Amino acid sequence: MPARVTRIEGLDRLADQLAALVPELEGAVRRAAKESAEAVRDDTRRRVRVDTGNLRDTVDIHYRNEGLTAEIGWKNRHDWYASINEHGTRSIPANPSLGPALEAERARFEQRLRTEVRRVMRG
Repeated sequence: MPARVTRIEGLDRLADQLAALVPELEGAVRRAAKESAEAVRDDTRRRVRVDTGNLRDTVDIHYRNEGLTAEIGWKNRHDWYASINEHGTRSIPANPSLGPALEAERARFEQRLRTEVRRVMRG
């Protein structure tokens, strides 16, 4: 019995269509990362211990990798006491704010990302 040959047409066009989605998918990841980063920052601001209000007012977002990576926290060297508030000392009880905000957002990020990717795929 002779071997059957199957021919698939349109693979080049499919590859082009998939390649065209890459920038849109990167945009979806950026949007999800931005929304999650803002949610963590805002939740941290609500949770942080307030004395002068400095920690609440200076927690910020720093983006890297063209917005694909977001770091949330305190970057000013004068905000060293944020760690003391977060983890506590022998005489100061811990008052975690950033850690719980990150944990709360962890599950929501996956859903945000799914939603953004679906939006791109549905066109």
